Amino acid sequence: MLETEENSAEPETVALSDEEVALLVQHGDKDKFAVLMERYEKKLLRYGRKFLSDKENVTDAVQEVFIKTYQGIKSFDPDQRFSPWIYRIAHNMFVNAIKKNSRNPVSFIDFDTLVAHPTYDDTAPADREQKEMRVLIDRGLAGLPPNYREIIVLYYLEELSYKEIADILRVPIGTVGIRLKRAKEFLKKQLPERAKDFE
Repeated sequence: MLETEENSAEPETVALSDEEVALLVQHGDKDKFAVLMERYEKKLLRYGRKFLSDKENVTDAVQEVFIKTYQGIKSFDPDQRFSPWIYRIAHNMFVNAIKKNSRNPVSFIDFDTLVAHPTYDDTAPADREQKEMRVLIDRGLAGLPPNYREIIVLYYLEELSYKEIADILRVPIGTVGIRLKRAKEFLKKQLPERAKDFE
């Protein structure tokens, strides 16, 4: 298992981007992988806790994400952003955990990608909307289907852009927009007394 050490980030490493650190790891400086683990451990644990149910061991799943990331680091393109790449690995790991622990087969056929959608503006939500959505998400997230739960987490909690989410889920940007819209509609139904906040 991969483990981080206390204060393993050296001062000169702190100033490096994720992509630069990944490039160092690719070139043989394997100890620098601990820097990436430190940067992403809390984020991936938060993502996993929101995406997975109590049946799955989130800590073990995140450790597996880091192992897969380390094993596949050579395939990472340092000209691209690192965060969507590692979130894509996490997405696959968490989907597999859900399938493994589900009594009923979980279908991940994405009907949202089968119909044409308008292009959505890739604009970040306003701060006020972010805060309101976080409160509502905490209350209603568990009742969402996995594909809608995940997209809400990635957009409102992890604050990733439409483009980054599309890269992670490997869906068109329009699908990201339509899933967010439908996820909000699910939350409205679950929390009718707060429905106006989703407008």
